[in-house]
Amino acid sequence: MYQKQVKEAFVSNLNGTSVLEVTQGLCFPAFCILCRGLLIIFSQHLCSFSHTWRTRFFLDFVVLIVPLVTTLTILSSFVLIEHLTILACGAWLFYQIYQRRTCYARVPVQKILEKFLTISLESDHNPVITCYRVINSVFTAIAILAVDFPLFPRRLAKTELYGTGAMDFGVGGFIFGTAMVCPEVRRKHIDGFRLNYFRKSLYSVWPLVVLGVGRLVLTKSIDYQEHVTEYGVHWNFFFTIIVVKLVTSLLLIIFPLDKSWIVAISIAVLYQLALDLTPLKRLILYGTDGSGTRVGFLNANREGIISTLGYVAIHMAGVQTGLCVLKKRTHIRDWMKVASGLLLVAVSFFIALHVVQVNVEVVSRRMANLAFCMWITASSLMLLSCLLLSDIILSFAKFLIKGALVPCSWKLSQLPATNTKHSGSLVLEAEKRELCLCLITALNRNQLLFFLLSNITTGLINLTVDTLHSSTLWALLILGFYMFINCLVIYILYLQGKIIKF
Repeated sequence: MYQKQVKEAFVSNLNGTSVLEVTQGLCFPAFCILCRGLLIIFSQHLCSFSHTWRTRFFLDFVVLIVPLVTTLTILSSFVLIEHLTILACGAWLFYQIYQRRTCYARVPVQKILEKFLTISLESDHNPVITCYRVINSVFTAIAILAVDFPLFPRRLAKTELYGTGAMDFGVGGFIFGTAMVCPEVRRKHIDGFRLNYFRKSLYSVWPLVVLGVGRLVLTKSIDYQEHVTEYGVHWNFFFTIIVVKLVTSLLLIIFPLDKSWIVAISIAVLYQLALDLTPLKRLILYGTDGSGTRVGFLNANREGIISTLGYVAIHMAGVQTGLCVLKKRTHIRDWMKVASGLLLVAVSFFIALHVVQVNVEVVSRRMANLAFCMWITASSLMLLSCLLLSDIILSFAKFLIKGALVPCSWKLSQLPATNTKHSGSLVLEAEKRELCLCLITALNRNQLLFFLLSNITTGLINLTVDTLHSSTLWALLILGFYMFINCLVIYILYLQGKIIKF
């Protein structure tokens, strides 16, 4: 019991860090994905490198997972240096690819760019949202275990009441990412009576009910440490997803899909007005009797229940973003406009966020207030714009090398002529092989299973290891092994074609 109280105190009463630091750390993986793609192109065509599933898994793990582990732990104070380092590596790789290009070898760079802007992309698969969702999943998996070790900076952990920590982005980012690919956005509507669609949505949440109840029973039965002010005594992440899914399904039946941004703003603003002008904020912070009581279901779970209003607003903002990003486009020029548009909107949201924090209320994950909704939306749009920009640069690198194949990236549907001969059948066979060897795609296909596996292994490690008194080296070894095993299990399942559906 004493150990449980110490661990709970270790992750409580924290105030977070700056919005800028969280944004820097969040966008860092986008440039890691770019370097990974450039390195694959370089190794495919410019040096002898065996592309077996083992070597590709090792490459993806070292380039994508390890930097994220270090960013959240020992290198958390050197995020800017990490950015400069990864950008320098990417620039060097791109220069080497450009110098050894097999397409337009004797054509000036201006002419190459003109040709590149006219090519078409296969738009059936959008890698940007896939990468967004995987980045959020990996960051969450690392953080839920790392936070229990002293090497994890306390400023990056979840805040108690106000502030922005790296872990505060997790749930909001997950809901935003899920909204971008929800059935409504992918136009999977049910014809006929609209309430039939809602009934189907109601039926589809039963696996989440099982997971939420299962987590509640398990944590209570083994007396596992909990941060009560995060959701409450009985509430958890799965219950929040259930409520958000059902409420947003009703809203999307009532309101037009392309007006989701109006619904999002309306809910966020009205909720903030309720917090400021009614006793709602006092209820969240101190309960119905004003003394922090946990008697009764509402008092026991007041944070989780009331904060769902903010998450509903975030979901609706994600729906609007998904409509924009998943819209059919083929030309690079169009996607460059989308990237610049998302960046402009993200910057506008950050400016508005500063105004709201100064004049209304600062970010509070506990209440999911207006500032929190704006922060999640702005950070998500910034990450999406970075991913779009990275994929455009990667597409240009693929444009320069005939037959370049990078998993989880755009396919060029109009390839230029080249001075080397390639067999069409060999390219097709190589393409199928390369597309299978991808950790990003594997994690995306079994995202919920990866989340559950991470939670289970986190619990086992916490029950068997004294995390509070672990050295930096020992903690890094545990974190590295933990992520290696979780990623390897998901990767092998993907190679075997096994996708766990919930």
